[in-house]
Amino acid sequence: MKKIFLFAAILGAALQPLKADEGMWLPALISQRIGDMQAKGFQLTAEDIYSVNQASLKDAVVLFGSGCTGELVSDAGLLFTNHHCGYSFIQRHSSVEHDYLKDGFWAMNRSQELPNPGLTVRFLERMEDVTATVLKGYKPAKMDEEQRQALIKKNSDKLKADAVKEGNGLKASVEALYYGNQYFLFVFREYRDVRLVGAPPSSIGKFGGETDNWMWPRHTGDFSIFRIYAGQDNMPADYNEANVPYRPKKSLKISRAGVKEGDFTFVYGCPGSTQEYIHSEAVRYIQDVSDPEKIALRTTRLGLMKKHMDQSQAVRIQYSSKFASVANAWKKWQGEEKGLRKNKVVPVKQDYEKRFAEWAAGTRYEGVTDRLAQLYAARNPLYRAYEYYRETVLTIERLQMVRSNRFNTKDYYRPIDEESFVAMMTAFDQALEDIYKPPYFLDKRAQYGSMEAWKDAVFADDNEAKALSDALNNHFSTAIVPPVTELNQSINLVYRDYMQGQMEFENERNFYPDANLTLRVAYGKVAGYRPVDAVWYNPVSTLRGIIEKDNPDIFDYNIPQVLRDIYARGGFEDQPVCFLATNHTTGGNSGSPVLNADGNLVGINFDRVWEGTMSDLVYDPEICRNISLDVRYLLFVIKEVGHADYLFDEMVFVD
Repeated sequence: MKKIFLFAAILGAALQPLKADEGMWLPALISQRIGDMQAKGFQLTAEDIYSVNQASLKDAVVLFGSGCTGELVSDAGLLFTNHHCGYSFIQRHSSVEHDYLKDGFWAMNRSQELPNPGLTVRFLERMEDVTATVLKGYKPAKMDEEQRQALIKKNSDKLKADAVKEGNGLKASVEALYYGNQYFLFVFREYRDVRLVGAPPSSIGKFGGETDNWMWPRHTGDFSIFRIYAGQDNMPADYNEANVPYRPKKSLKISRAGVKEGDFTFVYGCPGSTQEYIHSEAVRYIQDVSDPEKIALRTTRLGLMKKHMDQSQAVRIQYSSKFASVANAWKKWQGEEKGLRKNKVVPVKQDYEKRFAEWAAGTRYEGVTDRLAQLYAARNPLYRAYEYYRETVLTIERLQMVRSNRFNTKDYYRPIDEESFVAMMTAFDQALEDIYKPPYFLDKRAQYGSMEAWKDAVFADDNEAKALSDALNNHFSTAIVPPVTELNQSINLVYRDYMQGQMEFENERNFYPDANLTLRVAYGKVAGYRPVDAVWYNPVSTLRGIIEKDNPDIFDYNIPQVLRDIYARGGFEDQPVCFLATNHTTGGNSGSPVLNADGNLVGINFDRVWEGTMSDLVYDPEICRNISLDVRYLLFVIKEVGHADYLFDEMVFVD
């Protein structure tokens, strides 16, 4: 147990004032950062951000679905999130006759709000450091790692069970932070009746499409509106017409004052995953192998989808969500690879590891970085095969449908899947050595002679398709996944020591836990940036920029006629659309509220700039920027495009 208290002391020493706007901080520990936040302009207290004794800002923020954030903006359960977060649900309600993707959707009263089976939101009830409880009974000298993990599971299961005894939608998880040096209990309340209230047409909500994705200047009205419903007791309930709008403990006030360069901002959301403290060999693999190969594979898949989507409105509706999902990471990886090279992250980390090794000589951390390098050398060839399976074999819809015996014809277009089969199976075969392929694959490859001929058999015969699917999936799950999992476990075990060693080595460095889709605070300021020499990007975009990009001949830039008409009338040229800030964000922060110094809503986070997407691995304060929708543009679209400004009656506005 002495090790636990030693780590806590190290962590406390590491929490010095920020040197830049880096960090994703736990709300329960925000008192350790509140002085720095207030020095940078924040007007509220730590208790205003997170409290279990009174309503606080945390009670207005939710985990939306399985990987986004949303915020409550009325006392009747009204919720804002991103358009791309609600996209798949908007698509499910869409058809050629009622194309809500193309035309938008606006419920003009609560009876018109659309239910979304499977969509949930989670409110954080509380978070608690439970390291001592999770490791209770651990005896390092007498227990191996398997015994340690069994003990952790046993203690964690009891903590979770005790936390949800009340029921009423409570969920709990115990999360390892700092590679298992610290553990936190998170208790949520999950609501299951979430209805679609409004969404702009995709020509606003996805304006710029994949061309503008991850780019600045950005002019995307990336929002959708939902409402949370509950039972008569305000507790979670399955969908029922008798349910009533949820009454939150806290909802956000909306600022119409706007933002300007230098204004304090903070993002309150659920960032998904970061790897800020990893070894240089992990970064080198991402930069030189993983990102380039996945980019190439997805370029092929996107090209196939786009060809058919451009030819048919029905196919465009069917594959819009799939296309967006594939394209999002595809473009992010391009910026990440470029940023890692530009910032020379591999050599910088190698230099750090050299200095760490010199410091660690003669201590319990001696040889840690060498062990990590050796483990990555053993893992990376297998992990490359693992990623190839995921990016090729597991993307072929035909193979997955016959395996699961679920045939979704509503969102399936066979010609796309047939062409993908040939392209992806060819790439899989050419990239990997035969030792990574099942014998069945090698035999059939010889039998058919070409992927084109094999494709005809697979798509004509369910038995042929299932045999191939089973062979590939079984080989993946038995010959690829287990050794990768084992090596990753060994790597993470060494990281536990390396993480603690880093904190001792740099006891004045600002250490924050990697993101894991739990609630975090990131704070900074509105700021432009310089992507390349002689270019400076201002931090706010306007409606004028939308009109400048407008092109009826290009789907991504063909705005609704109503926007052209509004602009032609005059008076809205400088209508703000999006803005930049230095908040440290990642996937999962999509839909997060962006709050000003008074804790009022000024924007909705939805992206990062392309040049700074390496911030999942290393944050550069000069170039890393998050992109947010200005809430004033959201209000503008609700009123001028959707004519749904009756919703304003339930919102609270401040100047």
